[in-house]
Amino acid sequence: MQKRPTSAYIHIPFCTQICYYCDFSKVFIKNQPVDDYLKMLMEEVKYYDLPALKTLYIGGGTPSALSAEQLEYLLTHLEKILDLSEIEEFTIEANPGDLTAEKIAVLKNSKCNRVSLGVQTFDDRMLKKIGRSHNQAQIYETIAELKKADFHNISIDLIYALPGQTMEQVEDNVAKALALDIPHMSLYSLILENHTVFMNRQRRGNLHLPNEDVESDMFEYILQELEKNGFEHYEISNFTKPGFESRHNLMYWDNAEYYGLGAGASGYLNGMRYRNRGPIQHYLKSVTEKGHARLHEEILSKNEQMEEEMFLGLRKKSGISIQRFQDKFAVNFEERYGSILTDLIQEGLLQVEGDQVRMTKKGLFLGDTVAERFILD
Repeated sequence: MQKRPTSAYIHIPFCTQICYYCDFSKVFIKNQPVDDYLKMLMEEVKYYDLPALKTLYIGGGTPSALSAEQLEYLLTHLEKILDLSEIEEFTIEANPGDLTAEKIAVLKNSKCNRVSLGVQTFDDRMLKKIGRSHNQAQIYETIAELKKADFHNISIDLIYALPGQTMEQVEDNVAKALALDIPHMSLYSLILENHTVFMNRQRRGNLHLPNEDVESDMFEYILQELEKNGFEHYEISNFTKPGFESRHNLMYWDNAEYYGLGAGASGYLNGMRYRNRGPIQHYLKSVTEKGHARLHEEILSKNEQMEEEMFLGLRKKSGISIQRFQDKFAVNFEERYGSILTDLIQEGLLQVEGDQVRMTKKGLFLGDTVAERFILD
């Protein structure tokens, strides 16, 4: 009998504003059947009859785009349906502009113990430029309110290599982020995704991004400053003070299985990756008729599972345990990857220490291109 996953991701696809770089499954909240969606979400949660969870993550969209009443409905019903007696980390994503005192009070009354804030940048002009609805003052207010309500496990997302962004602006962002005195940060370089405002501008030649050398300098600077200030760079885009790693995200990078619930959510169960229907009405109809909303289901071959193990595991600073890999897949690591490993070590992108294969600093900047070398035909 296979052990059932102890992690779940719940997707709230509503936003008060659509950002210019975002390609996640989301819709503008106005005139959407939000209450119906939350009711059907509970039906989907019941359908899977989840075991006791260790990590729960509510993401989006923007969960904090819900009204305080809707947020309360969501959290109280989840706590009735789910067994959260063993929960270690329960994260909710929020936007600084949306998280009112009333909503923070709702969070405080729930089992939620971690808040992830979509800050992106402290620069008011840049926030407008990327389509965000909050401003710098709201970032400070929200974090002060969360701390007052006894939330100390706070993470923020920041994006660098934004259109027209200079090194000075990155330095300013890092200084302001450090001054917040919070234990976790995720820093992403801007990636242009299809069907986004930014991609359309890029195609018309109207988007001016820092070149790769400048981006590399920005990454190097961020790394240096955060490590100097007691943060560990434990995954390509993530930095933590000791003990505040995102347990839920580590579950993804360890290539573990999890439930994905809500419109457009992805999950991984019994060797099957699946994605739920994205459009709200399609999701509602599917859950009403079948109890679930799975649309794309793909059983992974052993080769694909090994590729994912490498691709995800190499994102972590600790890298991959050769022994764990061999035990999990009954494959000789050296025979399968020996020559790739030798090449990447010579190129200064990977290192092997005892049982662990991990990226070098240079490798981390080129993360995905390094991981792609392990995809064998």
